[in-house]
Amino acid sequence: MKKTRTIDAHDVPYSLPMIPIDAPEVVYITLGELRTKSYTLNVQEGDQVYLGTQLGTLDGGYFIQPVFSTVSGTVGKIVKKFIYSGKVAEVLEIHNDFKDTFDPRKTDLSEAQISALTREEIIELAKNNAVKGLGGAGFPTYIKFQTNDPIETLIINGVECEPFLSSDARAILEETVQIFKGIELGLKASGAKKAIFGIKKKHKELIAKLEKVKKEQFPNLPLTIHQTDNIYPQGWENALIRSALGLNIPPRTLLSKYGVVVLNATTIYALYQAVRFNLPIYERYFTMAGDAFTNNGMLKVRVGEIVPRLIKAVGGFNTEEDRILIMGGPMTGANLLLEDGVVSMTVGSLVGLVNHEWIEEPCIRCSACVYSCPVDLQPVNIMNATKNKDHDAVAALNVDKCIECGLCSYVCPSKIHVTDYMRKGKKLL
Repeated sequence: MKKTRTIDAHDVPYSLPMIPIDAPEVVYITLGELRTKSYTLNVQEGDQVYLGTQLGTLDGGYFIQPVFSTVSGTVGKIVKKFIYSGKVAEVLEIHNDFKDTFDPRKTDLSEAQISALTREEIIELAKNNAVKGLGGAGFPTYIKFQTNDPIETLIINGVECEPFLSSDARAILEETVQIFKGIELGLKASGAKKAIFGIKKKHKELIAKLEKVKKEQFPNLPLTIHQTDNIYPQGWENALIRSALGLNIPPRTLLSKYGVVVLNATTIYALYQAVRFNLPIYERYFTMAGDAFTNNGMLKVRVGEIVPRLIKAVGGFNTEEDRILIMGGPMTGANLLLEDGVVSMTVGSLVGLVNHEWIEEPCIRCSACVYSCPVDLQPVNIMNATKNKDHDAVAALNVDKCIECGLCSYVCPSKIHVTDYMRKGKKLL
């Protein structure tokens, strides 16, 4: 990676206080996620469901993933709410009976039973419990495991490089043993010979915890703790691979072709939950951070929780000034136009910021966006080609390689929303 930026000035530590929050009266299960095009439901309004009951399936075109209830209770209506993409999508109401009765499909396998599982059985459990990229990508994990390419290395991504975010770090701190057990399963399912756990150098407490647990409880696990630089976007999987293995993998290339599988740390935790209990992730650590909130803190919330309850849990807003709510991280997340969003399985944070108006000025051709681009694009030229609707020029400038990290907008002295032009350029193609 040619150029990177240190933008950790506003990082929130993973020692944020835990703020209690009860399960909601209604959870809203997302039916229209980023990677899915349609859905089929197995239930209808009024049906009794349990925690972990499969409600239906999401169709991604080349994959099918089940969708589950995260409480026990009664099926309600299909309504529309904002989701992590910042767009409105259909969601299914489940009215909570506050009993948390698990679906009969739930198991509790012993360590011996887990050890006896075959690779195929582990993959099937991951598939049946919707294990996916919980760092935000949402890509089905079982597809990564089913590759025919020989896998040498399983990389666990615990970098979480955006400012304000600390949900993954908190999960690593609190669920270390289960994450290590998930790594054992990930090695078996992928066929990898070794694992590397990537984490920022500055997280000394997390690194010490990981090394201690490995030494005392998993001495034979072929795992290395790799300390990355404290830069952004170090959490981008290609950047992490470069740091950990010295491999330069071109964008749009299948990692399996290089013998690598990358999984988020919370995805590995979800894999263990799926295998041991035959359950999906139904709650997750959730960061509430930013100068617009009365308090910053960490919550453990049900998937399907609503944004207004999260804001109330941290004491509401501390200002009447114009505010921005970002679902996800401030660099790659999506603005919520209304406080009517829901927490899906793949989002772990809400950032609330006081809105500062910036006057967008003409481009001064300083090339800051070019020097900062982690995939060596020319954002300013893509922006101009997009403005001119020059399809051929946009294509020639390889806008489809853009990972939408937001650095070009962040560094622009003219306050131009360059990343938006990258997105528009992709749409033009």
